[in-house]
Amino acid sequence: MGTFEAVKSGKTGRCANKISIVTGSAQGFGFGIASAMVAEGAYMVYCDLNIELAQQRADEANAKYGAGTAVAIKVDVSNEESVENLINETVLAFGGLDVFVNNAGVVRSGPVEELSLKDFTFVTNIDYIAYFTCVKYCVAPMKIEKGFAPGKMFDIIQINSKSGLEGSNKNSAYAGAKFGGIGLTQSFALELAPFGIKVNSICPGNFLNGPLWSDPEKGLFVQYFKAGKVPGAKSVEDVRAFYEAKVPLGRGCETTDVNRAIYYLLEQEYETGQALPVTGGQVMLN
Repeated sequence: MGTFEAVKSGKTGRCANKISIVTGSAQGFGFGIASAMVAEGAYMVYCDLNIELAQQRADEANAKYGAGTAVAIKVDVSNEESVENLINETVLAFGGLDVFVNNAGVVRSGPVEELSLKDFTFVTNIDYIAYFTCVKYCVAPMKIEKGFAPGKMFDIIQINSKSGLEGSNKNSAYAGAKFGGIGLTQSFALELAPFGIKVNSICPGNFLNGPLWSDPEKGLFVQYFKAGKVPGAKSVEDVRAFYEAKVPLGRGCETTDVNRAIYYLLEQEYETGQALPVTGGQVMLN
């Protein structure tokens, strides 16, 4: 048990006393994940490029769950020095690191002949290379603590996508990065298992109610409509209906669905290197 945990070990819940980082946690999926983990007893680093909003989230968590529950740290996951600073500041604030959730992600879609190399590289840098960079730096404090607590387990969880399990039409940059992310997950899992560090990916279905999809200017419904990804669609609403109809359970993925997968992976000590679908049956493992 680390120094911080020895002093602050009174929280309860499915994430009780776990020092955690969720990247991109000022809003959207990341905020929902971080907030649910805090409600289940985690100590949280809200980290995001939008440090003002991240700080607001941390302040709200401290007011609700007690001073010292959360901190806010600015991070650009595409910048190695920024990621290294995130881990260092986390250890200074909390004394260690138990859970790292690699959530930050972006999408740029379009036909292969029209997608710019700039957009392709942008997606690759955030959705693939940044995952490597984050893992590179977050394992050090986990390994150190493992030396003092040999029986302890640690978790790295990548929020991947169903597009990491099957190709995505006119969305090659995103799907390619997510496929690559699962390869990283499996490789990291093999390398880090001797240190008690489990590495898994969660592959959610489409988060249709979130800003990634529903933003009226930059959301995927708008992007896919403009890109002609849905044949015969006359409106953005037609695009939404098309994607809802693809799901056997009849709705988009919600943050609660992903949170339940996170709790499972945290509690399951005999699972690593997996890509866990949370898709309402839209994509099933073979």
